[in-house]
Formats: sequence, C-alpha cells, structure tokens
Amino acid sequence: MNYTYLLVNLGLLLFSGLVFSNRQINFAGQSKFIILAVLINVFAFSVPTEFLTQLKVIVFNPPYLSGMTLWELPIEELLLSLLLPLSGIAIYLFLNMRYKDNSLEKYSLALSNMLLGVCIAMLYFGHQKLYTLFTFSILLVFLLYIEYVNKIRFMYKFYRAFLVSLLLFYTVYGILTSIPVIQYTTEETLNFNFSHIPFESHFYYMSMLLLSIYLYELFKSRARN
Repeated sequence: MNYTYLLVNLGLLLFSGLVFSNRQINFAGQSKFIILAVLINVFAFSVPTEFLTQLKVIVFNPPYLSGMTLWELPIEELLLSLLLPLSGIAIYLFLNMRYKDNSLEKYSLALSNMLLGVCIAMLYFGHQKLYTLFTFSILLVFLLYIEYVNKIRFMYKFYRAFLVSLLLFYTVYGILTSIPVIQYTTEETLNFNFSHIPFESHFYYMSMLLLSIYLYELFKSRARN
C-alpha cells in the first residue's frame, strides 16, 4: 500500500482548513452550502472520469495508490475531486472577503465568450480525441448555462479565484503527473503539455471549480429567499 496520492490529498485538506479557519470567512455558517456543492461535484465528475479510465485515456499507476476503490475509481481520485474544488472555494471566499470591489464583473461576459470560442475551436480540431472532447464539451455547456440562463452573477470573482488556484493546481498535478501517479494517453489528448500536465486538464479543473462555485452560490441564494 502506497500513500503518495493520499498525502497529496492531505495537503489540500490542510490548506483548505487553514484558509477556512479565518473567522471572517464564516465557514461554520456556510459549511452546508460548501459541502453539498463539492459532494455534488464529486458525483458529477466521477462519471466522465470513470468512463475515461475504463477506456484507458486516464491511467492510474498502482504502485502509488492505496488500492482502495469506489465506483471502480481509486479513492484518492474521488478525494481529489472533492478537495481540489474545496480548496478553490476557500480561495474564492478568501479573495471575496479581502477584495470586495466587483466593478470588473462587467467584463466577465466578454471573457466567457472568448472561452466559449476556445471550446468550440478545441472541439473542432480535437473532437476525435476523447479527453479533449469530454473536457471542452463539459466546459462549453457550463459556460453557456451560467452566462446565458443562470441569473446569479459571480463570474468575475470565479475567474479571479481560478487564476489564483492554478498555483495549487500546478503543485498537485505537477506531483501527480511527474512521478507519475496519473498518466494520460497521448493519442486521446492534444499532446500539448505543461510540465507533464495536459493542456485539457486546466479546463477540466476549471469546469470542476465552476460547477462547485455555481452550486455554492445557488444554494446560498436560495437560502436567502
């Protein structure tokens, strides 16, 4: 039994706990929204991740795993699907607490439209590659719904948190892909990597964080009404 992947998850848990310990964030008062949001995220993303794993698009290296599985996925991967967005939400709330100015929200739609264009372009050029297809299809649907159907406005704050949380993303996936704990079949990606991390993984994480933050904002909004 190896605890490499579990230790990475433990690091994320400690980071989240440290940020949430700030009383101004009021984690206790918002915990039910946060926890429910990240739990739904785990269920939502376990389906495509398991599918990609079954097709050997994503390969987990057994020597670095504990051997425990759930839904045929390593328990560590499910924990990561919970703890990485949880850390992102922690960053989101911390930045919202420290920097309350939201004047740049008016530019968020333009940025989302640019990302929609990127999604369409990636799907056009990479639709035959499964990881590319799944990643940009999911993000395309989320962006369209949140920007053009959803009424809650938070995308500027989301983009801000996403950019900062990329530091965590690179740390975590830099470890996992360089050891390697996780490997990706190059034939099913664009084969354009940043320090062993597929280009698509950045947007897969963006979708995970976007869903988690949207659900958090949705539950919080409904509780107020």
